[in-house]
This record gives sequence, C-alpha cells and structure tokens, in this order.
Amino acid sequence: MKKPILSIAIGGCFAAVTIFLVFSFLPIIPTSAKYNISIDPVIVKDEMGTETHVAIKNTGTNALTNVIVYYGGTAKPDVIAILNPGEKISLSPPDGSSLDVVHVTSDQGINMTQEYRTPTSVNFVGNSGYGG
Repeated sequence: MKKPILSIAIGGCFAAVTIFLVFSFLPIIPTSAKYNISIDPVIVKDEMGTETHVAIKNTGTNALTNVIVYYGGTAKPDVIAILNPGEKISLSPPDGSSLDVVHVTSDQGINMTQEYRTPTSVNFVGNSGYGG
C-alpha cells in the first residue's frame, strides 16, 4: 500500500515541476502574430553626403495588403500592394522626405511609426577592410 502512495507523490511532484517550468519559460517562446511588420529606416550622413533606405518586412503569419509607407515632408508615399509573410522590401525615400520618421499603415490595421537610426560605423584599415 505504501509503494502506490510513494509513486503518486513522486509523479505529482514531477508534474508540478514540469508545469512550473513550462509556465516560467513560456514568455521566451516566440508567438507569431497574424499581422505584424518590422520597419528599419537607416540614415548615414558623412562627408560623401546622406544615404538612406527603409527596410519593411512582414513578420506576421498572413499577407499584408496596401502597405503604405509615409516619409513625411513633401514626398509621395510608397504603396506596396501585397507583402507576403517573411517578405522583405528595401525602399529608398524620395526627394522631399523629412528623414525624421517613417510611418507605415496597412489594410489589416498596421499603424506604426519608426525613427531613422544611424548605424555605428567602424574604421577599417587597408583596402580589404580586414587590415590587409
């Protein structure tokens, strides 16, 4: 009679620890949203001038339609008719863009604004970029 009780107690402890671990690490497991997008506007200003680009990627599980990219200023927005899941498009902001923020909307309710970022640069030595 004591062996079944001991087995039940060990099994219950194992189940409790398993449930605790699952719920503790659950936030680490990425969940995919049905409609989601990432925006990466980059601006580089140096002695050669200003270089900009905006990367738009559909990070959701469903396609996005009528993705409109607003650059601000007097620039006409870009329209992406359809952006499939995992698809990434790189755009160049047109003349007249404010180059402060990029605003993106879509038919599925996407409404995001992202500031331009300036990537950190590394001075390379030599022509190969690796000191050679």
